[in-house]
Amino acid sequence: MTEENVASPITGERERRLAKVQAIRAAGGEPYPVRFDRTHSAAEISAIYAPLESGSETDDQVRVAGRIMLLRRQGKLTFATLRDGSGEVQLFVSQAEMGNDEFAAFDDLDLGDWVGVGGRVMKTRKGEVSIKANAVSLLAKALLPLPEKWHGLSDVETRFRQRYVDLIANEEARRIFAVRFSVLSTLRKIFSERGFVEVETPVLHAQAGGATARPFMTHHQALDMPLTLRIALELHLKRLLVGGMERVFEIGRVFRNEGLSTRHNPEFTMLEAYQALADYTDMMTLVEELVVECAQAANGTKMVTIDGTTIDLSPPWPRRTMIDLIKEATGHDVHPETPLEKLIAIADELEVARNPQASAGQLILDIYEKTVEPNLVSPTFVLDYPREVSPLARAHRDDPALVERFEAVVMGRELANAFSELNDPIDQQERFVAQEALAAAGDAEAHGVDHDYVRALEHGLPPCGGVGVGIDRLVMLLAQVSSIREVILFPHLRPERN
Repeated sequence: MTEENVASPITGERERRLAKVQAIRAAGGEPYPVRFDRTHSAAEISAIYAPLESGSETDDQVRVAGRIMLLRRQGKLTFATLRDGSGEVQLFVSQAEMGNDEFAAFDDLDLGDWVGVGGRVMKTRKGEVSIKANAVSLLAKALLPLPEKWHGLSDVETRFRQRYVDLIANEEARRIFAVRFSVLSTLRKIFSERGFVEVETPVLHAQAGGATARPFMTHHQALDMPLTLRIALELHLKRLLVGGMERVFEIGRVFRNEGLSTRHNPEFTMLEAYQALADYTDMMTLVEELVVECAQAANGTKMVTIDGTTIDLSPPWPRRTMIDLIKEATGHDVHPETPLEKLIAIADELEVARNPQASAGQLILDIYEKTVEPNLVSPTFVLDYPREVSPLARAHRDDPALVERFEAVVMGRELANAFSELNDPIDQQERFVAQEALAAAGDAEAHGVDHDYVRALEHGLPPCGGVGVGIDRLVMLLAQVSSIREVILFPHLRPERN
């Protein structure tokens, strides 16, 4: 944002603070020193000295550092709230303790300034653990003021665009990201305990694959070849199972060249895990366990409430086939072997938007997504997708027109997608070729043949189950928010208007 576009009161405040910076330097000081050595965090001070009696002081000298969030000046005494990354602690600053010059310098601070403070720990008569300051150092002068009032959703774009201000001013934003960080650490703990190893696979791919999505394209100058940003982690992780790594997982960024919405960001975080000698039933159990363990770690409960609806995440979750759910919702019997004309008529009757070239399997998926998925509120495993829309899943053991695939759906949102993985190289080659034909016909989300992946399968991929979990949607669920932008530190936005 250019200076001309900043509201004039903000500009005036910035000039006032900038004059303070100049005055400090003119006096031989430095408003942005190189470091400060602290002894305790705010949370440590509060925890250690909680048993202290009200109205008492100690001789314990401590050094803390953080941002000034509140100033209450009362003549020769000033109370301040200092916040660091762990929490807040009160500062008790008196002219008698500090001396005239140091007290005046403290009184010249502004909200938002970073300071280092030395002093003795005390507890006020009202029972608040505080630091009775005897030395204060300015660590970083804030030139722009904190918002006086933060109106939440009325300032939603500013919150996302200036996340640094959002995190300073909005306790709810700090809570949401505390949930995210808890989820990530818990997931790593879960997989480590179950014998999985965390790996890293390439972000730049020669051939997009692992999902149906439009990729971002780039070009490698030295090799003079086109590359894509990965749309999924899947194909490289399964190559590792071929190599003998029987349990692997990755938490990584993936990129899909799609629109922005409350559920979609073009850059997002996926967890994918693959386990040899397992199938999609094992992946269902794994998903239940990881969601519940993350919920307990982040919130201390298996219950979440979103938009006034309370959901119990406790397993077991219902396991329903897509075909049965469509029958229940619409009264129609559908199957990939149903004549295409009949499926078209059903789709039109239900006012389902469809591609004129859609296959029977695609029409069934379209019908499901229109009539069933939005209404699945409680956690539900939706099983057994049409083969045509699942090119990486193995054929169902009881019905070859279907595949052993499930999606975990909560609050109408896909949370996880999993397969009994296809390990037949001949079948996989044929499905890739079918996808290549769709791409040649203009389907921007279909992709060609990954010849190296097929070659890997020819070396032998053991029977295995795999799962992908959208980390951002999992955090949305556990943080109990409705927009993906709330859970991504720096979501993509339209260009800022000057």
